[in-house]
Amino acid sequence: MKSRTKVVATAALAVPSTALAAGRLFTPAPTESFSFVTGDTAMIANGVAFGKNVAWYKSSGLGPSAMNAGPGVSTEERYIPTDVFPGGALPPGVTITEAQGINVLMRIGENLERAGLSYDDVVSMRVFLQNPAGEEKMDFAGWNRAYRQFFANTNLATGEPMTVQLGSRGTAPMVVNEARPSRFALEIENLPVDGWLVEVEVDAVYP
Repeated sequence: MKSRTKVVATAALAVPSTALAAGRLFTPAPTESFSFVTGDTAMIANGVAFGKNVAWYKSSGLGPSAMNAGPGVSTEERYIPTDVFPGGALPPGVTITEAQGINVLMRIGENLERAGLSYDDVVSMRVFLQNPAGEEKMDFAGWNRAYRQFFANTNLATGEPMTVQLGSRGTAPMVVNEARPSRFALEIENLPVDGWLVEVEVDAVYP
């Protein structure tokens, strides 16, 4: 499904000429949203503008599904997606936050589909991360690797998919998608379900 969201690559500290009209900043058409992105391989948008008649979907905060029922797994390991990592075994360099992030984003995709949307319709994202057991801070790098599997993994200049990281190795993305949502990620002390390290909510625009 193709969204009416336009992704515009801009130079740093500059607004593209296509986003200017009569000396004023571009205003999106009533039924369009307009994402402003710096560079061809940026991870997130600088921001997104919404037309006044845009129909949009807002998800609740979602965490990973409990998929790993193996004996002796920790509460965090319970949320490793076993359809991606059979038996709950993580490849070299793949962190528990990365695995849970992939799980959450797969669940987000299922919810979007039920709402008649897809990953490329997502325009905004809020991410809450908890530090793994025994770690002093959240695993932001692991989350970003999971995110790139589903978002911001094409070169906007060429349209070609980028190689993304899965742990310590390069791979093709799980979902090829040019969308760069506006996004923030925060470390918080406790997520609502024991064992969750990642919780995500998104906004998406209907085509």
